[in-house]
Amino acid sequence: MNLAKKVVDKMISGDAFSQWLGIEVLEITEGLCKLKMTVKDEMTNGFKIAHGGISYSLADSCLAFAANADGIQAVSIETSISHTKKIASGDILIATSKEMNKSSKTTLYYITITNQDNQEVAHFKGTVYRTGKEWFPEN
Repeated sequence: MNLAKKVVDKMISGDAFSQWLGIEVLEITEGLCKLKMTVKDEMTNGFKIAHGGISYSLADSCLAFAANADGIQAVSIETSISHTKKIASGDILIATSKEMNKSSKTTLYYITITNQDNQEVAHFKGTVYRTGKEWFPEN
């Protein structure tokens, strides 16, 4: 098993919220993550569209998995999202990360969320702090 998959498997096993969202990992390599989920009725608001926190949470999980996939623990320090199209119950969302700038202490990611029609529905930007602590230190 490669390191990226091993790290994400460990992360998701303890991540009850990502599990509740029904997130499926489609692809994971160092710096790249692609996730999929289906929006459920209980994820919608009074307008019968997905609560903004749903797409945000999907993107946040994508950020976390991408940023930790190299085996070094990283935590978000700044994030933002722009919603560009409404999301409804039954929509299938795909979040894809792109690593923009990586240093020894921080990394910047852009994450695009598309729907089942390949329409962009949200754009997320996240910066993580790289702690230097390994997920699986050699003993």
